[in-house]
Amino acid sequence: MDKLLKGVRSVLYGFSVVAMSVMLVIIFAQVVTRYLFNYTPEWSEELARFLFVWVVFLGSALIMGESGHLAVQFLPDKFKGTVFGTVLDIIINVCGYVFIGLLLTQGWKMTSIMTFQRAPGLDIPMSWVYVIIPVSCVLMLLYLFRETLRIFRNISGRGTGQEG
Repeated sequence: MDKLLKGVRSVLYGFSVVAMSVMLVIIFAQVVTRYLFNYTPEWSEELARFLFVWVVFLGSALIMGESGHLAVQFLPDKFKGTVFGTVLDIIINVCGYVFIGLLLTQGWKMTSIMTFQRAPGLDIPMSWVYVIIPVSCVLMLLYLFRETLRIFRNISGRGTGQEG
């Protein structure tokens, strides 16, 4: 599983870098053409916005894989290695499953609803933009499952003491 997740991480990181670079070039070109030629391609702002949405959602999955999400760690750190700390880890993990599950189901609904609507500038189905929500949720679930395995390995005494 670790090999799979390392591969996923590489793909996410590569896509994020490329998408951010394309977004930067598009926005720069948009500013230049607006001020020098008094013209802005109708698709440029829309593509930059869609790339931003994709980078945010894929970046969320990437950060989750690195345990980098902003979190209040006071209680988990204070009770780490205790029974209460383990119970707290399980509760946090279950809350993660609930949140990602809700995001996944609602994201899928939104994606399927938006198949009829087209983006005015790019003339692509809006479902192509919204499909990143369920995709990123599946990736986040993979990382959350890895964390669940770590918790249960620690409970059963087979934990290595290493995080992630």
